[in-house]
Amino acid sequence: MLAGAAELPVSERVFAAVHVEDGRLSGQDFAALVKLHDLTPDLNPGGSGMGLVRLYYAVVAGIDALLGRFVPAISVWSQTEAVVCARYAAVVVDRRLQANLAMAASIRSC
Repeated sequence: MLAGAAELPVSERVFAAVHVEDGRLSGQDFAALVKLHDLTPDLNPGGSGMGLVRLYYAVVAGIDALLGRFVPAISVWSQTEAVVCARYAAVVVDRRLQANLAMAASIRSC
């Protein structure tokens, strides 16, 4: 599910907000995306959150810290998984931003 959602398109405004110029996220962008996520209001309570993805990202980072230095394949795997987490976070943030913009537009039209 995480990988499938991470494949969805992300708008340029999300890339600009986290200072990604070429549209290619790295695992290191995850922290900036989480901060942006925390700043955007959730208009859909009970919707897609970031709790499990944050946990997964932390577990992957922990595995890399423990074993990545000794097993290069684990380091490669952890970097790949961190990018998937960042892409997922970007999709969630993009959806939130779209919902917020739609709500603002509907309020202005009243």
